[in-house]
Amino acid sequence: MPTTMLPVVQPDSAVCCTPLTSEAIEADRADELAKKLKALADPTRLRLVSMVAASEGAEACVCDLIEPVGLSQPTVSHHLKILMEAGFLTRSKRGTWAYYKLVPGELDLLSQLLDATAAR
Repeated sequence: MPTTMLPVVQPDSAVCCTPLTSEAIEADRADELAKKLKALADPTRLRLVSMVAASEGAEACVCDLIEPVGLSQPTVSHHLKILMEAGFLTRSKRGTWAYYKLVPGELDLLSQLLDATAAR
């Protein structure tokens, strides 16, 4: 995933960092982004996204996610459902198990925001 480099602000420099956006965000877009960020604003869901992303093919069976997070299968499935509704994951059923896959490109905005924060 390509990263965008932002200039580092030197203490003696009058130059500020590059803004993330050049204009105010529209209300509909703000609502959409807030829903996505709210879905990720939970430590368990952040861990689940990172585990799915780190899995082979960016896909993982719910059965492989239960033990690492230390929660019951229904609770893990609930968290995964929230991530699906936010657009971060898709689900396919194979036999009795559900497999979750990262939606390509959905984490790009989050990555850009985190990279920008880390560069400051």
